[in-house]
Amino acid sequence: MRNIVFVEVKSTGVNFIQDAVYRNYYPIVLQTKLGDGEYAEEYREETDISLKKVKEDFELIFEKDSYEETLEMVREYDPVLVIPANERGVILATKLANDLNLLCNPIENLDAMTLKDKMQDKLAENGLRHIRGKVVRSVDEAIEYYDNESLNEVVIKPVYGAASVGVRICLNRKEMIDVLTEQFKGENYYGDEIKKYLVQERIDGEEYIVNTVSNNGVHRITTIWKYKKQKTSEGGQIYDYAHTINDLNIGEASLVEYAYKVCDAIGIKYGAVHGEYMIDDKGPILIEVNCRPMGANLDAEFLDKISGQHETDSTLDSYLNPDKFEFERLRGYKLYEHGAIKILIIPRDIIAESSSMNHVNIHLKSHFYTSINPLDDPKLFVKTQDLRTAAGTIYLSHPDGYVLQKDIEFIRSIEKNAFHLVLSDESSKKTTIDENETFDDIKSLLNKILAYGVTLFVTDNVFEDINVLQISPDRIDDISGEFNCVVVNLNKSIINKKDDEISLLLLKIINKVKNGGLIFIPESTYQYVPNRRIGVEALIKVLDLEILLPLHDMIGFIIAQK
Repeated sequence: MRNIVFVEVKSTGVNFIQDAVYRNYYPIVLQTKLGDGEYAEEYREETDISLKKVKEDFELIFEKDSYEETLEMVREYDPVLVIPANERGVILATKLANDLNLLCNPIENLDAMTLKDKMQDKLAENGLRHIRGKVVRSVDEAIEYYDNESLNEVVIKPVYGAASVGVRICLNRKEMIDVLTEQFKGENYYGDEIKKYLVQERIDGEEYIVNTVSNNGVHRITTIWKYKKQKTSEGGQIYDYAHTINDLNIGEASLVEYAYKVCDAIGIKYGAVHGEYMIDDKGPILIEVNCRPMGANLDAEFLDKISGQHETDSTLDSYLNPDKFEFERLRGYKLYEHGAIKILIIPRDIIAESSSMNHVNIHLKSHFYTSINPLDDPKLFVKTQDLRTAAGTIYLSHPDGYVLQKDIEFIRSIEKNAFHLVLSDESSKKTTIDENETFDDIKSLLNKILAYGVTLFVTDNVFEDINVLQISPDRIDDISGEFNCVVVNLNKSIINKKDDEISLLLLKIINKVKNGGLIFIPESTYQYVPNRRIGVEALIKVLDLEILLPLHDMIGFIIAQK
């Protein structure tokens, strides 16, 4: 069996391991040396978690102290290919492949492939639209460039990095000075000390991702995404969500042609390029390219569902199977479903104890998978400033783009209005119980709704002389039928539960309502639920129930209908 060396396997690049095995190659994973900063340890922990999920056999090796030692180590494996699986692996993989005379991109193009200033320089050399910018090593250099170029809004970013770490938008001169004063104390995504930053004019337009694979300098599109970002109060650029472009709209064909020219300009011959672009009133322009598969931990099955292929496998085609590459290129761009990636944004520092999102999201029509950072114990989550500090990611796909967009907007409304369902610190939960609260109101309600049909009453306290089925919440899984009415009366049984457990319980209860049926939840229950009334309303909406108008003689009750 022949070997393929994958350099720096992380995120979507993990799919390379299975792809190689399925092609009857043996995967060798070469991990690079990182910097000494705090991000480096976190980065490597994320990598280790990804690799532990891999079911196929592979060999793990590590970069040596010198390049020469690393080259000789890799040479002994006699690899068919050496491929970068993540941004950190591009430099080493390209050097190794060149020195081993393997298919790869020319070494003279390496700076343009990895440094954010050099790639813009290459565009300028080739007569392509590019972004003005300058590499600065001090705040004073930045001020001089800002003033000489009569700039207004600027973007600050590390010359080498990933995941939006260190990227800031500055709306004026003072913001730029403040940001750089702080940023020069920082490090990039890999834990390297940052000694220089790129100051660029800000381009304001619609943002896109164009992913390509190339065979001998011929490029084809794998997927196109359009994405939305938000600017934080600190100037950070954070991803909100991205969705696939299934059919080209006005101006997007020109974007594709421009992306091909970008690949030509930076000298791409083989493999994947993940490019980020904007379209403004002057047309398309490159933000940056990353010469490796798109990140965001994209599962192969998720991408296959959307486009019938996934980028790591298509990348191997570009090296190993030129006939398949050409077949896919001539077949044209076709997606089978609409896909989206929703990044969960944390609005403030929070010590979280639970998350209800796994229970909530499975009810979305387009839900594929939810990845939330583990919460075995209370954990500090800092305010989101980049991909590294997001709470997690939700992956969505559906044949109907309108269904997908509706689910995205629902998740965004939870982030805005019911964030305790995303991450809960349990701090806002009411901790006192008055068992007599709304007792008369609930008893009166139960008597009124007998005319509506068969009723399920989920309660902590048994009511005498009420002709309805009464059960405690721990028995909800024993109930297999559906009911015309469901009434919820819980407090003491849920007060000590974690918020995710409460959310799951309520979702189970609400699901006992039959089509056309009604559910009633009083304030004496919803005040113990994450985000209280709004949180319960979110749980009701994710199950496709309609929230009904409150009744004047039933103030304090949530009323919903399936």
